Amino acid sequence: MNKNYYAILMAGGVGSRFWPVSTTEFPKQFHDMLGTGETLIQRTFERLAKIVPAENIFILTNERYNDLVLEQLPKIEQRQVVTEPAMRNTAPCILYAAMKIEKENPDAVMVVAPSDHWIEDEDAFVSNLKDCFVACSQKDILMTLGIKPTFPNTGYGYIQYLEESDPIKEVTQFTEKPNYDTAKVFLSEGNYLWNAGIFIWSVSSIIKAFEVFQEEMTALFRKGESLYNTENEKNFIADNYALAENISIDYAIIEKAKNVYVLPAVFDWNDLGTWGSLYDKLDKTDDKNAIVNTRVLPQDASGNMIRTANNKIVVVDGLQDYIIVDKEDVLLIYPKKKEQDIKEVLKKVKETYGEQYG
Repeated sequence: MNKNYYAILMAGGVGSRFWPVSTTEFPKQFHDMLGTGETLIQRTFERLAKIVPAENIFILTNERYNDLVLEQLPKIEQRQVVTEPAMRNTAPCILYAAMKIEKENPDAVMVVAPSDHWIEDEDAFVSNLKDCFVACSQKDILMTLGIKPTFPNTGYGYIQYLEESDPIKEVTQFTEKPNYDTAKVFLSEGNYLWNAGIFIWSVSSIIKAFEVFQEEMTALFRKGESLYNTENEKNFIADNYALAENISIDYAIIEKAKNVYVLPAVFDWNDLGTWGSLYDKLDKTDDKNAIVNTRVLPQDASGNMIRTANNKIVVVDGLQDYIIVDKEDVLLIYPKKKEQDIKEVLKKVKETYGEQYG
């Protein structure tokens, strides 16, 4: 296994659209959302470990989840858990982790991957990732894996590429979540991919890009350069991290750089961002209900996403296309078509009944 291969596994999000299972104290990446016996972060770690040495996989998370990470990933050491003391979106934490890796291995090539995505064909994922690693080892480029769209989804960003470049394609532009008509045009044009948020680059290339496009942020983290990977690092980060701009890697770097390339992925992918997306990937009963950790007796009930704890028996009569989630002191019964509103529902629950419910 190549010792220059590294991974940053992003595990700091809250996943509020998966409430009430996913909460601030125990987000979705630490749950077995698919009912497979593995949590999402465990599955992602094992997938990355097929190509990246386990000791080179770093978990980037909020400091409140440090113990959860170590508990769920017993193969890693504390040095591999990179904690952020404040939420500042993805750009600052990626720069911070890249500088730590650069100090350990200046020849490193790294992948940045979310901890909560679903990928069925893991061998195809590993093959695609290896192609990206090789390309980034040879050229000063920033890469991403793009997903071939199967329908005009308005919940994903899109990547346009030059068709003549092959197989690794030059990116011409990124488009944030489009409306339905625009998404249909993208699909008809044929040279658009969904943005999966999986990035690959050498540490030298990404740090160089930060130096060009994020001078202030780079200068901030350079101040601690001599302290990284030492016992004094934690104090420096505690004092300075919150001073970084709150900005995503997409806005900070990817949409500005001219050396961005994409490899169209050959594996099935889902970002598991909502209960509906989870429903799509689970096996269905004869009544087209998707169930996790539960036993269901349906009557005139179909298309539902049903999840409980401890194999509870659930009797459902007369409901179609609903999300039914039972968790301790919260029961959610909500139409799938309104699943994007669950974040707002959570806000109202917190305002009405207290922060402990979210």
